[in-house]
Amino acid sequence: MSRIMTWVAVACIAAMAGGPAAAAWKGKAEAGVVFSRGNTETTTANGKLDMANELARWKHSAFLAALYAQSEDDITDELETTAERYEARWQTDYKFTPRAYWFGGLRYEHDGFSGFDYQASLTSGLGYRFIDTERTKFSGQAGAGYRQLRDALTGEKDDAVVWRGDLGFEQVLTSNTKLTDKLIVEAGSDNTFAGNDLALAVQMNARFGLSLGFGVRYNSDPPPGLRSTDTLTTVNLTYSF
Repeated sequence: MSRIMTWVAVACIAAMAGGPAAAAWKGKAEAGVVFSRGNTETTTANGKLDMANELARWKHSAFLAALYAQSEDDITDELETTAERYEARWQTDYKFTPRAYWFGGLRYEHDGFSGFDYQASLTSGLGYRFIDTERTKFSGQAGAGYRQLRDALTGEKDDAVVWRGDLGFEQVLTSNTKLTDKLIVEAGSDNTFAGNDLALAVQMNARFGLSLGFGVRYNSDPPPGLRSTDTLTTVNLTYSF
């Protein structure tokens, strides 16, 4: 874990030194909560924070997400945690041209129900904005790096070189409606991780809106007895800043 914290510290220092004067951070926060009480008791909550700081040639972006679910056991009537996941990402880009750029990225995830205590990666590579208009944006990036993960059952750690690929798509449908899709893949010898987040956002006013999201997460080689694929459907209130 100390090695992971070192990566985070180095990335943050490099990001702060990346440009002259810091521009304002812009982004969106969203959250959703569901409570059920009576014959059954369930609690589900999720939240996300996605923001970016863009200068002339440098761009820094941060992403945080959390998911928690609790339900009542039918036999014991005790509340049990059925989902718990925390994720953090950081990426710094340097533009060579208006469309081509270098990137360096960090990703850390703790998911108590995926079979891995954590997955942490440090990657770098090149990216390109294939379409970059006011209504449509489509970009891709590819690179390589290092990943460490720990098996939740055995406690064993695996270190491996990974290949990373990303695709990002945004389409403005109307003046207040936008469709986005983000795909990330980290392929290594011990496990291939893939995550895709599709969302339809409707802006109600300058600050507040609603987001309907569908996320898929895949691990090719989870510990025995666990499924490879998890899905999550959300309806969240959003706040833009």
